Amino acid sequence: MLNRRHIRVKVMQSIYAMHQNNSDNMEKEEKFLFNSIENIRDLYLIMISALVEIRNSEEEYIEKSLKKHLATAEERNPNRKFVNNQVLQLLNESNPLSIAMEDRKIDNWKRNDDYVLLLLEDIKASEAYQKYMHNRDNNWEEDRQFVHDVFTEVVAPNEKLYEYLEDNKLTWIDDIPLVNTFIAKQLKALTVEGKDAYYVPKLYKDADDKEFVRNLFRKTVLNEVELAKEFIDKTPNWDTERIAEVDAIILKMAICEFLKFPSIPVKVTINEYLELAKEYSTPKSSIFINGILDNLIKDYQANNKLVKTGRGLM
Repeated sequence: MLNRRHIRVKVMQSIYAMHQNNSDNMEKEEKFLFNSIENIRDLYLIMISALVEIRNSEEEYIEKSLKKHLATAEERNPNRKFVNNQVLQLLNESNPLSIAMEDRKIDNWKRNDDYVLLLLEDIKASEAYQKYMHNRDNNWEEDRQFVHDVFTEVVAPNEKLYEYLEDNKLTWIDDIPLVNTFIAKQLKALTVEGKDAYYVPKLYKDADDKEFVRNLFRKTVLNEVELAKEFIDKTPNWDTERIAEVDAIILKMAICEFLKFPSIPVKVTINEYLELAKEYSTPKSSIFINGILDNLIKDYQANNKLVKTGRGLM
């Protein structure tokens, strides 16, 4: 689920927080970094389980309405298409999801069912719901498309839900788009043939990615003074203190990858950190950073300082 770009974002944010707190306790800050990444799994479970709880809330409402002494004709013969949705039932009956929820002690919607009811209300008011419920027949493709559309158009962009998540954990602000995009792709990829293949994703693609988190954080933090010296001479028109702190961190991390990560191609490093600059720093930062990194690469190549292994890594 976690990609290398997001790993770089989390490392950058941890180094920035370390600076803001004037902390020199690398062990403590590294633990915080890994905890913030581990919490992405919890965010995934909270978002995917919202769909389950919304379905269950509607089923509970239908069952209560059936037991009314003066139930209406519609309440006695409800349209159960929504609660019988095959994708929602698949998620509701998923053992991997239940195990993961129990393992991580995720019970947010049990404690905050008002958000579930709010989301259910918004879903019922949506055009997608009105179109979906025009008949009572379930078929896999329509069920899958409906859940995908409701998640991307109603659940994911819900402002109240976003505020709740932000209040729950501040570190989730930048994780929400990553998680929502992953869930949308999962829902879109479900097929009737492989409908039992739903899985709770691994946090890291492999052990190398987890090690990359540790190495990038440690090598940047432990060599900050040395890394800063690499670009200070390349900014003669800039007072060091005038360089935005985020820009300085981005430059240090990029230079760290140039010099201390021989398997990562130069172009990948440059592209990744320019994207980070565009998203997290000032409008002109990417141009400023690109100029410095470009000059550094030329200098490193001229002095045989850049050592990359593998084909096409320059």
